[in-house]
Amino acid sequence: MRLIRCSDAHLPALLAAARAAKERFKPGIITYSRKVFLPLTNLCRDYCGYCTFRRDPGQPGAHTMTPEEVLEVARAGEELGCTEALFSLGDKPELIFPEMRKTLRRLGYKSTLHYLEAMCELVLRETSLLPHPNPGLLSPEWIARLAAVSPSMGLMLETTSTALLAKGTAHDNAPDKTPAKRLRTIEDAGKQNVPFTTGILVGIGESPEDRVDTLAAIRELHERYGHIQEVIVQNFRVKPDIPMAHWPEPSRGEMLRAVAVARLLLPRMNIQAPPNLSAPYYEELVDAGINDWGGISPLTPDYINPEKPWPHLEQLRLHTEAKGCSLRQRLPVYPEFLPAVAGRGGMLSEKLRSAADGHGLARIERAA
Repeated sequence: MRLIRCSDAHLPALLAAARAAKERFKPGIITYSRKVFLPLTNLCRDYCGYCTFRRDPGQPGAHTMTPEEVLEVARAGEELGCTEALFSLGDKPELIFPEMRKTLRRLGYKSTLHYLEAMCELVLRETSLLPHPNPGLLSPEWIARLAAVSPSMGLMLETTSTALLAKGTAHDNAPDKTPAKRLRTIEDAGKQNVPFTTGILVGIGESPEDRVDTLAAIRELHERYGHIQEVIVQNFRVKPDIPMAHWPEPSRGEMLRAVAVARLLLPRMNIQAPPNLSAPYYEELVDAGINDWGGISPLTPDYINPEKPWPHLEQLRLHTEAKGCSLRQRLPVYPEFLPAVAGRGGMLSEKLRSAADGHGLARIERAA
């Protein structure tokens, strides 16, 4: 706990220890996933205080993608060397919005999750891209169904602090952000050996000790099931039209401490931090112990943080090499988790084998 609040004088020593731990884990390499971002629907039943992605029906920008739009973006990404189709969407909007129920009936599906499953299968069948869905809370049945059409999936734990469910806090009107519910989904994925991405959100009202508690909860689940392929350490960024528009952003030092503590707590796990949210000092995250930059798109914006464009891949390569590491493109499923998924057989297995090189990374890397 003391490391997360270490003084500026002790920060260099913390970073040095974290970088050394990263180099023992995966020396000399930083990975990223070349992706397209598919916002399947931005309707959502949760109202998080920091979110600019979600919409109510009728609001400007409210949209549910059609199958034709999904395939158009996926094929354009395929031409640019992308290997990941990241599906982001609101959590079960049809439960509160009759407009979403009508949209789903028109499209021919019973629920948003049924539609997501079909779109993952469509992308898998019609392109070389591999789906990675982030659909919110899932039952064991839905984890199994989505695992049949995607090699990995994700759900940000964000925080284990129940204090953020109180009135006027980040999650006071977000029923799907109850920590116990999110931990249950992550655990259910572990019981099925599904490669899973999760992480913490830094600066939404939690204390530094809460960040450590959340990382410890992730570590406990991974020690039990061995399925957490990636832990994201993501910093909150202010946007003008959100309830938390006047909330202070986490400082550079807070972010570096959070990443470094994550590396020391999770020495044999993949740690990622989004470079666009820490620009212009994002290369310092390498010093804090990350081994991955996350998804970077040459085509689509970051719909969750649209005001923060991803760095150009050549720029990312130069910054990474300046820190003594090479930049390599991976698939949405990390190399060490790929054999188990490929062993399931079927179309997903065939697509994975075609996409992966001998090291489990992306087979084809194009010029940035």
